[in-house]
Amino acid sequence: MAVVLTVLVLFLAGFVAGFILLVMGAINFDFSNSEIPPGVNQPAKLRIIHIILISTAVVGKILENIGICTQVSFVRYMQGRKTLGADPKLFIKDLWFEKVPVRIYQPKAPSASQRRGVMFFHGGGWVFGSIETHEKLCRSIARESDSVVVSVGYRLAPEHKYPAAYEDCLNATQHFLQHLERYGVDPARVTVCGDSAGGNLAAAVSQTLVGRSDFPKLRAQILLCPALQALDFSLPSYQQNRGVPLLFRERAAFYVLQYLNGNATNLEEVLEGSHIPIDIKLNYQKWVSPDNIPAKFKLRGYKPRVLLDCTTEVFEKVKRFCEPNLCPLLAEDSTIQQLPESFILTCEYDVLRDDGLLYKKRLEDNGVRVTWCHLEDGFHGVINSFHSGWLSFPSGKRGLDNMI
Repeated sequence: MAVVLTVLVLFLAGFVAGFILLVMGAINFDFSNSEIPPGVNQPAKLRIIHIILISTAVVGKILENIGICTQVSFVRYMQGRKTLGADPKLFIKDLWFEKVPVRIYQPKAPSASQRRGVMFFHGGGWVFGSIETHEKLCRSIARESDSVVVSVGYRLAPEHKYPAAYEDCLNATQHFLQHLERYGVDPARVTVCGDSAGGNLAAAVSQTLVGRSDFPKLRAQILLCPALQALDFSLPSYQQNRGVPLLFRERAAFYVLQYLNGNATNLEEVLEGSHIPIDIKLNYQKWVSPDNIPAKFKLRGYKPRVLLDCTTEVFEKVKRFCEPNLCPLLAEDSTIQQLPESFILTCEYDVLRDDGLLYKKRLEDNGVRVTWCHLEDGFHGVINSFHSGWLSFPSGKRGLDNMI
């Protein structure tokens, strides 16, 4: 018996040691491919958050390899396991809008008039994120702006490919617009809002509702570090911030492919720009081009790239990247001109910075009023860090205050 126990202990010790070595090896590998620019405020905090995210992903991969669960499901579980108690200032209730799960936040204080309404779509690359991961952010929006906030739990990729997430967000928004009186919301003051992939969904929903006379007109759209195109992953911000946590250039392309096809088969072609025919790129170059980015954003190591053509086989798999419901930056001027007043937040050290800058220009060129907030020391995901205790960042709070 003693021999068996000794062997078991040695086995477990070896397993734990190997497990730790695997995690540390992955962290070291990721570190060698990452960088935190000197302009980021409190870089040590960002490193710690990065380590936590890497460790979670590595543990998830190990569990997947030994058949316990998938990496995606483990990361989702770890992200959403924190639950908050009741809020003294808000009524919070889980509901269903047209078969889509939502969580509604309503201020408890009586109001002399109808309140603003905010449809909120969470970020997470269409693969991660949930109502729970953005719970504190939605509570803050509801409290600080005295608004009724509806957070949408749309379907995620790769299980549910495009246009599932978009359809869920659109259906939930339409349902809300049809029942505003039930929630004490002013039909003239409804906003769509989202961060990252959620910003993509907010922009797409806003475009779809343009010109619809059967619904109240949206008052505004709030786009926080939005992902708005998948034609060019070599824009200045993609080159400059390719290895800056919390969103690497490769991961941005990986996520949008997961959303589109449920896999990342053509990742290399997308990254190098050989996934879209040259004639189509040239057609959209009036909207998606480094030439439309202000010169001051190209000073940090940007190098122009040569246009590459693609094969018919590759384009067949990704041609829906040209659909505005997936890439809102490609919508026609006739749609852009009718969009509501917009708030766009960008971060200097974010691969998606230029998506926001390009959309800002398109909106302004078409007469849409834009309030632009640029966080000079911000990085992707900083807006959701304002509530992270000692891991909070001042720029995240600044961004939230500007949005409110």
